[in-house]
Amino acid sequence: MSEALRVGLLGYGLAGRVFHAPLIAATPGLRLDAIVTRDPQRREHARQHFPDARLVDDADALWRTPEALDLVVVATPNRQHVPMAQAALAAGLPTVVDKPLAPTSAESRALVDEAAERGVPLTVFQNRRWDGDFLTARQLVERGELGRVLRFESRFERFRPTIKPGWRELAGPEEAGGALFDLGAHLVDQAVQLFGRVERVYAEVDRRRAGAAVDDDAFVALTHANGVRSHLWMGAMTAQLGPRLRLLGDRAGYTTYGLDVQEAALHEGGRPDQPGWGEVPPERYGLLGVDGDLRPVPTQPGAYQSFYAQVTTALREGTPMPVDPRDSVATVELIELAHRSAAEGVVLPVPIA
Repeated sequence: MSEALRVGLLGYGLAGRVFHAPLIAATPGLRLDAIVTRDPQRREHARQHFPDARLVDDADALWRTPEALDLVVVATPNRQHVPMAQAALAAGLPTVVDKPLAPTSAESRALVDEAAERGVPLTVFQNRRWDGDFLTARQLVERGELGRVLRFESRFERFRPTIKPGWRELAGPEEAGGALFDLGAHLVDQAVQLFGRVERVYAEVDRRRAGAAVDDDAFVALTHANGVRSHLWMGAMTAQLGPRLRLLGDRAGYTTYGLDVQEAALHEGGRPDQPGWGEVPPERYGLLGVDGDLRPVPTQPGAYQSFYAQVTTALREGTPMPVDPRDSVATVELIELAHRSAAEGVVLPVPIA
């Protein structure tokens, strides 16, 4: 491998442009070497912001010279995740796939099996594991400051009643569109990271916007094997936002409002190598305790940069990738069960693998 690991980025839409490209460029030991996009406006943006990266029209050009790269990042629309990842693995290139790993659990599982058979590293960009509020909540749980956790509430809500054109609004199952796949892939992953294996799933999934072809309002209830119940909300029709996180234990609760600051900073051109990255002001700290006796808890700085730092270490030193892709298979399985639960109006057991 070269001194800096050479990265090929497939796709330069929202995921590629706002998240992956700046995070890769800011990670010591990585070099954004190639960006695959045909769109003229996206090519011009990439040329201005990443002038040292070569612009490529088609991913096939990368597979013809795999020795020119050390890592591939799949940031394409969801329907292309599987074929692009398969091509990268066949070329022997370590691969990062944006969430969700695949539109179905069967495809997700087959992709993980293929990576294992080929001996090629595979991981999934579950960046919300490095949200500051989630890092803080995890620390409080691990320290036992809530006592025995009884309920976990988590929301990714917004008010966007007008439908914007794009693949996320397409109804084909291969698109993996809609709120449950788009936002639920984060919320389900966070819940399982905090509280482990899920035994039962119940969901309510709706289309609330006029003309919507995919779900835009969803509620998912997970019952974990340890007894914790996770209640997850996601959607585009929430005129008044609830808490981002609320954890309730038999000793105390923890509540925090507002989204992690990193996505907005990335949209505005910020980079994680800048001072103060991921920090929130004291007036936005979450509150810990019991009503009448609450205290603010400093929110840990968000750290999306940790994902690619761990990828770099994994490739250089053979340590584990930051996200076990089997975790993402389980997430897609739970999303499928949630869709089925909503369609049938029943609570569904989670098969034990």
